[in-house]
Formats: sequence, structure tokens, C-alpha cells
Amino acid sequence: MAEEKKTIQSQKEHRSFGSKKEGARKGRPRRGVKKVEPKEFDQKILDLSRVTRVTAGGKRMSFRCALVIGDKKGRVGFGVAKGADVQIAIEKSYRQAKKRIMTVPLHNETLPHPIWAKFGSAFILLKPAPKGTGLKAGGAVRVVLELAGVPNAVSKIVNSSNKINIAKATIKAFQEFQQVESQAPQETISDSVSEVSKEKVEVT
Repeated sequence: MAEEKKTIQSQKEHRSFGSKKEGARKGRPRRGVKKVEPKEFDQKILDLSRVTRVTAGGKRMSFRCALVIGDKKGRVGFGVAKGADVQIAIEKSYRQAKKRIMTVPLHNETLPHPIWAKFGSAFILLKPAPKGTGLKAGGAVRVVLELAGVPNAVSKIVNSSNKINIAKATIKAFQEFQQVESQAPQETISDSVSEVSKEKVEVT
């Protein structure tokens, strides 16, 4: 009888130990689950396309993402990156845009002065506007201005419909705002743009 009581007691202890162990396992966090941290900047995809690269081993497919980020308080960035899938391309372009973040100078809730900027075949004109005007801009220029937090501005796009070039030209214009010497090249750019605008002008 004494031996039977010992065996029954040992079985109960074993069961209670096992239940505690199982309960501890249930409380553990699952492996591979990452906490999603809120992003510092708002983002908007300008262009997402599938590209093909021909190599000696054959064709390699990838995705290219052009992304604009900003806090709508004067900071904005632009990035273009490729990835094996859409999510990788978006994450890489976000990291690239974050590295290139810049501050846009504002004066009386608008841009400091009119400026022409060129990137590739894209010419853009950015002009200040009085309070209450809003953004009279379209396409990639509007996206960049909105995420930068520019409340009032007017823009014109000349001789280009390439979203990436237009966005880069807008970023270039922001970079030149504080450069006094950029006013001289603007005259030569505006002269060349006036000739091009006779043939084809897209107003946004």
C-alpha cells in the first residue's frame, strides 16, 4: 500500500509539473514575429514597375519603386530602388529616401522665390503664391510639395512626362533655393525653356 501511494503521488507531481511547463510555453512570444514600428515620415509611391535585366544566365526579373517621403513640416526625400519583389523594392526606396532627406525653406507659407530647375529632359518652374491659393500643381510636383508641407505654390512642367525626372527636378529646385549664385543660371535655363515651350508645354 505504501508503494502504491508513493507512485500515485509521484504521478500527480509529474502532471502538475507538466501543466506548469505547458503554461510557460503558451506565454512565450512566437519566434519570427517582429514589432511593427510607426514610420517617421508619410510616403507615397510615384512609380512601381517591373523591369527585366538580360544577363549571361538569362533574364532576371525585378521591381523598381520610386518613392517620396515627407513629414509635411518642411522635410522631404526621394528614393528609387530595385528589389526581387514589390515589398523589398518599397523598403529599399524608403531607406534611400530617408538618407537623402532635406529641409525645404519656406517664407510666409510659400516658397521663397520663383525658380527653374532641370533634370534630364524635364524643366519645371516653381513659383510662390499668396496665402489661400493652395497648390496649383499636378503629377509628381504636387506629391513632392504636399509631403514637403508647402501650402501655397504654383508649378509648370515643360517638355516631360517622366515622373522620376520631374520629382528629381523638384528636389533639385529645393536644393538651389538657398544658393544665391543659382539666380544667374536661371536666366539661361529660362531662355532655353521659352524656346522649347513653343513646341510643347504641359501646364499642371
